[in-house]
Amino acid sequence: MWQRIKTAIVLVIIVGFALFASSMPIFVLPLLAVGVLIAAHEWTKLMPKVKYPARFILAVLLLTILSVFVPWTWVAWWAVSLGIWVMATAWVLQYPAQEKWYGKRLVYMGAVILTAAITAMYGLWQMSPWWLMYVFLLVWCADSGAYFVGRKLGKRKLAPNVSPNKSIEGLIGGLVTAGIVTVIVGNYLQLSGTALALFLLLSAVTVLASVLGDLFESMLKRRAGIKDSGSILPGHGGVLDRIDSLLSATPVFAFGFWLLLKLGVFTEVWIKMHFAAMRIPF
Repeated sequence: MWQRIKTAIVLVIIVGFALFASSMPIFVLPLLAVGVLIAAHEWTKLMPKVKYPARFILAVLLLTILSVFVPWTWVAWWAVSLGIWVMATAWVLQYPAQEKWYGKRLVYMGAVILTAAITAMYGLWQMSPWWLMYVFLLVWCADSGAYFVGRKLGKRKLAPNVSPNKSIEGLIGGLVTAGIVTVIVGNYLQLSGTALALFLLLSAVTVLASVLGDLFESMLKRRAGIKDSGSILPGHGGVLDRIDSLLSATPVFAFGFWLLLKLGVFTEVWIKMHFAAMRIPF
């Protein structure tokens, strides 16, 4: 447990520094590049054996980095990944009776999922580091709330064939915990009426997506016959084990936020959060 806590503290410091140390992407981009490189390597362990795994890793790295520098592709990546996550919902519910998703298509799904997540993280960071931090906080608080509520009150299994320890009560606890965070942030941004309702809705959908991402990776690991995606993070496993929820949550939130910006709902919210970021004394 102590090793797990120490690793978590180090990760928080590294991520926090990368997000807020500079308004230039001199820290956040290298962090994302290293992250996707390791995640792509770990993804090869979840797929059927490929002849040249290094090609997949290099292709995903190049695709992601190129996409980061071509912003007009971002929304397309997010939209395609949403389609994958919608299908993944059915796959998780039907596992292990239905495994049509398992096969070479995991190569393409992995490339889309990782590229969509990295471009979403970078896009949110560009708007304001606080928006990316908000999604991180939302997912982490929901995960913690689900863990403690599920441990105390959990009775009904959420997806017993995929993750036996997750419960419906835990899911509700996570949603409530994340809802408290959302209300606090919404109050800080002085949201009300339709804007607040949509902010709550988007945040709730993001939390549900994060749970799906966790379940999807658990399903992949079960099918591949492995416990962890890697061992690079002592006490935590691999990078994918730590960011599985974010792989689905970040593109969902980014796409929803982009849509609401286009509709003119969140223009004032963006301005407030943007100026909040500019006041950080780094």
